[in-house]
Amino acid sequence: MSIVENKSVRPKLGRGLAALLGEDGSDHVTEGSATNKATRSLPVASLQPGSGQPRRHFNEEALDALAQSIRERGMLQPIIARRLSGELSGYEIIAGERRWRAAQRAGLAEVPVILRDMTDRDALEIALIENIQREDLNPIEEANGYQNLVDSFSYTQEDLAKAVGKSRPHVANMMRLLNLPPTLRTYVAEGRLSAGHARALLVAKDPEKLAELVVQRGLNVRQTERLVQEGGMQAPRKPSSRDPNVVSAEKDLSDALGLKAALQPVGKRGGRLVLHYKDYDQLEFLISRLTKRPHQYT
Repeated sequence: MSIVENKSVRPKLGRGLAALLGEDGSDHVTEGSATNKATRSLPVASLQPGSGQPRRHFNEEALDALAQSIRERGMLQPIIARRLSGELSGYEIIAGERRWRAAQRAGLAEVPVILRDMTDRDALEIALIENIQREDLNPIEEANGYQNLVDSFSYTQEDLAKAVGKSRPHVANMMRLLNLPPTLRTYVAEGRLSAGHARALLVAKDPEKLAELVVQRGLNVRQTERLVQEGGMQAPRKPSSRDPNVVSAEKDLSDALGLKAALQPVGKRGGRLVLHYKDYDQLEFLISRLTKRPHQYT
C-alpha cells in the first residue's frame, strides 16, 4: 500500500532526531499533540517495516539477546510508526524495526507504539538518522539510505550532511561505495572489506580480483592502497631462507645488548652489522658497551 506524502509540510534539515519526532516543541507534525505523545499498545501483526528503512541486515545473535531482554523486562522503548494511507488498522514502522522483530521472537502479541503523522520525506530521514546514531547500518546500507533521499527528494550532499550530523566529505565518500561492483558491495555489507578498503579499490583496474587478494592476504587499508598503486598482481614476497648460524648470531647479539641486531651480507664474504636503537639513552648505552668507557651522548 503506497503512502501519500503531505507536500504542504516541508521539514527543516539539520534539526536532529528529537525535532523530527516532535519532541522539541517543533510543530511541523500535523497530528494533535495528545495523539503524538501518547503511547498505545498495537498488535504486532498490524505493523510492517518502513518502505524506506535503510537497514537490511539484522544480527541474529543480537536479535535473540534483545528478545530475551524483552521477555524479562518488557519493551522499554516504544516503536515510532505512522498509519498506512487508506488503512484503519495498518501501520508502517518509522523507527524501531529491530525492537519489533525482537518482540516477535519474544512472543509478544502487542507492542507499545507512538503514532506520528509524517511525510514520506520525514519518515525516510528519521529512519536513516536513527540507524546512523545507533551505528546500526553497514556502509552499503548507509550509502543506499543517502541515495534514497537524493533520488526521492533531491537532497544535496550538503543537505544530507546537515540532516544526519555528518561531514559532507563523509557523505560523499559513503555514496562513492555505490559505484563498486556488486560483489564488492556484498563484501562490504558482510564486513569482509571495510569502507576504507572499498574506497581504495574503487580506482583499481580490476577491483574484484584485487579484493580477493586483499581478503586472502588479510591486508590493511594502507597495504591495499599500495597494492592498487603497484597494479596489484605481484605475488606476495616469500621470506628468504637464511643461514641458521646467522640467525643464531643475531639472537646472541640482541640478547647481549638488549637491542635489535641484524647481520646483512654484502658481496661474497663481507657484510654489515646493524644495531637498532629507539632513543638517545639507548644510543649512549650502546656506545658505552662498545667502547667500554663512560660516554655522554650530546
